[in-house]
Amino acid sequence: MPGPEAAAPLAAIFGCAGPELSADEAAFFRDAEPLGLILFARNCETPEQIRRLTGALRAAVGRAEAPVLIDQEGGRVQRLKPPNWREAPAAARFGDLARRDPAAAVEAAGLNGRLLALELAPLGIDVDCVPCLDVRDPGGHDVIGDRAFSDDPDSVAQLGRALAAGLLRGGVLPVIKHLPGHGRARVDSHHELPLVEASRQELSRLDFAPFAALADLPLGMTGHLVYTAVDGERPSTLSPVVIEQVIRRQIGFDGLLMTDDLSMRALGGDYEQRTRAALDAGCDLVLHCNGDWREMQAVAEAAGCLSRAGLERWARVATWRQAPDEVSAAALTERLDGLLAAP
Repeated sequence: MPGPEAAAPLAAIFGCAGPELSADEAAFFRDAEPLGLILFARNCETPEQIRRLTGALRAAVGRAEAPVLIDQEGGRVQRLKPPNWREAPAAARFGDLARRDPAAAVEAAGLNGRLLALELAPLGIDVDCVPCLDVRDPGGHDVIGDRAFSDDPDSVAQLGRALAAGLLRGGVLPVIKHLPGHGRARVDSHHELPLVEASRQELSRLDFAPFAALADLPLGMTGHLVYTAVDGERPSTLSPVVIEQVIRRQIGFDGLLMTDDLSMRALGGDYEQRTRAALDAGCDLVLHCNGDWREMQAVAEAAGCLSRAGLERWARVATWRQAPDEVSAAALTERLDGLLAAP
């Protein structure tokens, strides 16, 4: 992994359109040199096909260490699906178990993280966009819902830590999301901009707490929400106030900070404006997921190279990488299923 003195990649992570990299896409990635790539269900058919794709993506950007990301949470959000991959449990399953047996829930979350890594790493996928550290709110939109572990911030933090540790043991990096908390959103930020009107004190006590507990982890993702108690005009992704005062100072996260998908409708303006605003606000890099050719070109033109601070944070990610330990997937699965099925 390059240090701060190496040539800086583009401050962006992009998706691609399908299961194979087209010649035009390969040329674009070669010229743009984004930091990394992200996969979705449209890109994932079979293990061998994904290995070819991740290899082609890294060859296109010219860096063997370029990260390849995926959202493999479990439950409703998993890009790798049966029959080639298991149906991973939603986060809420572990929160439910924690109410009955906290120790068993922590063990189960760790086992699940290790199984996720066991599925991802052989495909060339080395970053999973979990854990979701949003605290479930009874009035919140179900865009989060069972993707959240619990409505208890302590339980969210404990289970998130266990899941992240399991991923790391398997050689896959976790991403904490959605900073500084998405659970209170009353609308889906994929379609419109949520407005959160809770007090700063209440946000600190509940929503921010799990992120503060896991602030030492190396990668984080913002959420597209307005927090009126912090910045009543700009969503957190585009707010220097939220990023500097809340994410960096109060929460204490000094890892590499990426945006949620810039193509979500919660954000206004064109793609150049979104990109510049996010980077100016303090995000280290932008995430554009849908593989749309024209949108990616606009993002690439606006993004510029990863900043010196971003390069330093990216270099620190290397210290979190671990060689996978030798484990039996069957034994892990049997133990996990037993824990989740216990009365």
